[in-house]
Amino acid sequence: MASNVNPTVRRRRLGQELRRLRELKGMTAEEVAERLLVSQSKISRLENGRRSISQRDVRDLCGVYEVEDQHMVESLMQMAKDSRQQGWWHAFGSLSPSYSVYIGLESDALSVRNYESLLVPGLLQTPEYAEAVIRGMWPEATPEDVESRVGVRLKRQQRLHAPENPLRFWAVIDESATRRIVGNRQTMREQLEHLVELSQLPHVTLQVVPYSVGSHPGMTGTFSILEFDDPSDSTTVYLEGVTSDLYLEKHADVHKYGIMYEHLRAQALNADETRKFITDVAKEYAA
Repeated sequence: MASNVNPTVRRRRLGQELRRLRELKGMTAEEVAERLLVSQSKISRLENGRRSISQRDVRDLCGVYEVEDQHMVESLMQMAKDSRQQGWWHAFGSLSPSYSVYIGLESDALSVRNYESLLVPGLLQTPEYAEAVIRGMWPEATPEDVESRVGVRLKRQQRLHAPENPLRFWAVIDESATRRIVGNRQTMREQLEHLVELSQLPHVTLQVVPYSVGSHPGMTGTFSILEFDDPSDSTTVYLEGVTSDLYLEKHADVHKYGIMYEHLRAQALNADETRKFITDVAKEYAA
């Protein structure tokens, strides 16, 4: 569940504050790295929240930035301590560090807008469908790894069923996600029926982009847009990769993906049409 001590979000906010202090001092990341005898990439990773930060790192950086407010220094060091705690997802050893970052952000997000071109979004998957997806995408995964990843997926889904402040989730999927048989026909039928059920939740919206639309902006690939309740947390675009993931936070990048998503929503079937479409496809799997 979302928490104000979410270590990933704490690390992200701490990085933003350290960047602000550096910019107030008028220093570049390269200049800071030279002063501390570390790599410039380390400073960049600390500021973008993608690397764990120690209290010593904070102390050294505050020294370079000549922060005289001892209360601020102590507050930042406490944030560093909190950011090194482990979230629930760290109990699942098969997760990559990059995927762990995403889960940390998702668990604190107010809303997620997701586009999927080939499969059902993870937050909407049944256990059987999720297992089939994971086995197909990671053929060398051990049974333990598969079980662990399915467990993470099901744990993430709890945000959709939280009694208070559930995650607002808007999913646009390509028709191919409903046509590709993942697992077997029964798995697909049950998955599509599950989609119809979830789409009736007031905070979940599901739309399908039918083949008849032809080419559309989503053909460039899958992406998610995460928005947060705290104004200090910038909207983030998440692009999943095979060995590493990409997080975009610059206004121009986020704006561009936001426009892409609006075009996808406009070209897709509306919510009612989508439910009817998915219900009809589910019947085909029952035949």
